[in-house]
Amino acid sequence: MRTSHTLSGNEVHVWESSLDRPALVVRRFEELLSGDELARADRFRFERHRLRYVVGRGQLRSLLARYLRAQPAQLRFEYGEFEKPALASSDVHFNLAHSGDVVLFAFTRAAEVGIDVELEEARPRDERIAERFFSPVEVATLRSLPSSERARAFLRCWTRKEAFLKARGDGLQLALDTFDVSLAPGQPVALTRTEWSSTEPTEWSLSDLSDERAGYIAALAMRTAAPPVITRRTLTPSDEQTLMRQEER
Repeated sequence: MRTSHTLSGNEVHVWESSLDRPALVVRRFEELLSGDELARADRFRFERHRLRYVVGRGQLRSLLARYLRAQPAQLRFEYGEFEKPALASSDVHFNLAHSGDVVLFAFTRAAEVGIDVELEEARPRDERIAERFFSPVEVATLRSLPSSERARAFLRCWTRKEAFLKARGDGLQLALDTFDVSLAPGQPVALTRTEWSSTEPTEWSLSDLSDERAGYIAALAMRTAAPPVITRRTLTPSDEQTLMRQEER
């Protein structure tokens, strides 16, 4: 793999991959997982979802191991109150998100990070959903847009909110209508208001990671006032083979 696995300053590496992998690759990733991860995988009702979970966790372990110069199977995750994973005694912050077979990973040493992705056709975008979950300002902005732009604006709002919650580690404990994010096309990507603090929006950077060609809307949130330097990469099958060979040494 001819890409650097060194993180410095305000740098963020965002990796994109597919969760649909051949059976041989799935079995190899399964060998890397801990007992609790395997137990969680077995709780999925549908086999496709179980296999995608295994691949996602295996890819996460393999990538983290390269940044930490460690063995993937030896990594031990800790979980916060709302199940956000972290590594003990490590300064590498990370997060992952998936929609369908698309998965995105974010790695940085700068600050807590959250990432979210939605396939453009994966989620219904009924206005009633926005009215239920979004703030009045966001709903008004959404309604002001031409009908042709509302579907993407809905997903921009949704993924930015989810990325922010994941970075904070709040899970679903923080109501989505207690803070505002930008969502109109051409508007700077930002956290614009929080109900609990007039200064917190200045402490955060939000970034748009959407890829029209790949058919998804995505966002990244970091608790840093300085915009992060984002490098985007794709984890290919040949990259995975290289990682696996290195793991076997």
